[in-house]
Amino acid sequence: MNIRMKFKKHGCMKFIGHLDIMRYFQKAIRRADIDIAYSEGFSPHMIMSFAAPLGVGLTSEGEYVDLQVNSCVSSKAAVDALNRVMVEGMEVVSFKLLPETVKNAMASVAAADYFVNFREGYAPENWEEKFTAFLQKEEMLIVKKTKRSEAEVDLKPMLYQAEIRDGGIFMQVACGSVNNLKPELVMEAFGKDAGMELAPFALEVCRLEVYADLGDEQTRKLVPLEELGEDIES
Repeated sequence: MNIRMKFKKHGCMKFIGHLDIMRYFQKAIRRADIDIAYSEGFSPHMIMSFAAPLGVGLTSEGEYVDLQVNSCVSSKAAVDALNRVMVEGMEVVSFKLLPETVKNAMASVAAADYFVNFREGYAPENWEEKFTAFLQKEEMLIVKKTKRSEAEVDLKPMLYQAEIRDGGIFMQVACGSVNNLKPELVMEAFGKDAGMELAPFALEVCRLEVYADLGDEQTRKLVPLEELGEDIES
């Protein structure tokens, strides 16, 4: 049985890196007595894969991991069992059965929603007005650095939505192996465009949701990864 699990990550857990989160879930799954499947061979391991690694220091309302299990009484029973062994800052939201035709979470990721907020005392003066003007630009150019090179890129095609909301910034960006835009890079481009340098650790970033794209080359049809599965009823 292919399962997609959604979870939240908050509080001090935002400082735990991706590899340690993987190890944490391996232990939690054993403690919750989830009947997870193991690979074959000389070194069996749990069959699980995460959708999109979350950067250290970011919180999230919508992280995903795909599992293979041998059996499951119900989605509710699995969620309850997992949450009984979760530490503070981690919460399992759903545990859904995936059809055989659905690609794994990592291969499915196409976009993500984020909420970006300035920490108290770090918001630049008149930033709302400046950000609104920034969004009107035809290009959002910035030098993107990698380990081997650097190149000037236009972020605009990868920024699907952006608006000021609830005292912060909501943005929907490309996410995945083909195109991947970090909200921090958008804010860096904004700062340079506005002639101001954002202080280190000035931002609080929360990932709200991760999407698959069921559309075609002309039209995006973004669907939350969670909605590609269905609850298991007891």
